[in-house]
Amino acid sequence: MKRKLFFLFLVLAAGCTGLYYLLLPENAITGIVLTSPRNTAVQEAVTVSLRHPASVTVEYWEKGGAGKFRTVPTPADTVHSIDLLLLKAGHTYEYRVVVGNGIFSRSSGVLSFKTREQSPWLVNKWLHEEKPHDASALGDGFVLLCFARKPGYMAMIDGEGEVRWYWQVEDIGVRVANFTPRGTLVAMLRPPVQLTSNDVPQSHETIAAEEIKKPMRRGQLGFAGGTAVTEVDLTGKTLWRVDLDKLENDPEYRIIHHEIRMDEQGYIHTLTRPKKIIDLAEYGLGCGTDTLSGDGILVIDSLGTPVRHWSCWDVWDIRNDPYLERYMYDRFHMNGFCFDTDGNYLVSVPIEDQLWKVDAHTGNLLWKFGRNGDFQMDTASYFSFQHSPYLDAEGRLTTLFDNGLYKQCSRALSFRLDEEQKTAQTVLDVPLPKEKYTSRMGNACLLPNGNLLQTSSKTGAVVVTDPEGKILWEINLAYAPYRAVYVPAATFSRYFTRVE
Repeated sequence: MKRKLFFLFLVLAAGCTGLYYLLLPENAITGIVLTSPRNTAVQEAVTVSLRHPASVTVEYWEKGGAGKFRTVPTPADTVHSIDLLLLKAGHTYEYRVVVGNGIFSRSSGVLSFKTREQSPWLVNKWLHEEKPHDASALGDGFVLLCFARKPGYMAMIDGEGEVRWYWQVEDIGVRVANFTPRGTLVAMLRPPVQLTSNDVPQSHETIAAEEIKKPMRRGQLGFAGGTAVTEVDLTGKTLWRVDLDKLENDPEYRIIHHEIRMDEQGYIHTLTRPKKIIDLAEYGLGCGTDTLSGDGILVIDSLGTPVRHWSCWDVWDIRNDPYLERYMYDRFHMNGFCFDTDGNYLVSVPIEDQLWKVDAHTGNLLWKFGRNGDFQMDTASYFSFQHSPYLDAEGRLTTLFDNGLYKQCSRALSFRLDEEQKTAQTVLDVPLPKEKYTSRMGNACLLPNGNLLQTSSKTGAVVVTDPEGKILWEINLAYAPYRAVYVPAATFSRYFTRVE
């Protein structure tokens, strides 16, 4: 009996070692060091050193503000580095370090720090008093914007017009970015180009006076092209970068354009510009040879190695194409895609005023949706030179941004598609005011609160509208944003939670 009691004592003693160390006075915090990663004004890193291994959290709050944030508990260790994210530049914060969990936790006293003033290149008058700026219209999320000139950056703006997160790259611009299944950002990087007309806002009169023609390609790179891909986590750390133009790949795979996405397996999907050389006489277009420019989808790994490639020329009937001669230098101008719920692609094909569904593995063209497509739909919902298709959170609504070249009125459209019956129900038709017409670029998405985020790229405006199209919130930029991505506050839940 004595042996059993002695053995039980040893087990309990071993199991309580961490608690023992935690409760002893000598289990002290031996050091707290505060640093600003990459010298940012909206992030701090707290390095905590302990005498014995234990889990650590940090509680922090804006001095005099409402709400408190608590970082996710770290694994037990003696040294911890914890990121404090989404801070405001030029503000004072208070915080305390908590060692351990539950009723046996111990905490430091309340400490404080002040974030530095915002970097001059990020100080913009995002909000204007004369423009609508109801912060509640955006909800508790953020707007992600990309800057395609040097230095390139991604920045998240809150409803008050403050930059709360950013990532900067010195040698190249950032064309477009999307969130990945693992909670990071994958971005297309673009070298600056000489032509800048698509990078600066234009007046409504200039946009409306543009010749209504669809092809927009200007060289192999074009305005929406890129030569590199990178993945960045929400602490601002660059996880990897690959410069496709420096690889020994097929030249066709060294320049990508318009879209970048990551699948569940970590592969990168993007658009390329495959060409096809034809004998003009064979198609009744003259004599000699010429080159057709089209679009395709390229899948690569994080080293830039091609995994597979699909080309529009694999599925297109060239012989029965009445517009081939007119558009041969830019026949499709595919400008975006998303993954459908079955893993296949929904691709925006602006020259055709259609959305295509493409089998991601066989490359088969499954259907066409839009003008002259396979679906019965309300003709009032025909779209023209559309951009940025995406599915809502439930995967039920297909939303796209209708640039509206023919009517010179841009709008957000959402549809419920019945793929078996080939019918389309228009669920949302949310026009922008005439002065926000954008003939190129742009996007729209449905927010959790029922409002819509829309980008009027060529006017340099990102707006939140209600379902009737009334503008509730607007930011104005000194450049033409290609698109704006909504970032729910819950995106940061793996780093911290909000507590009262």
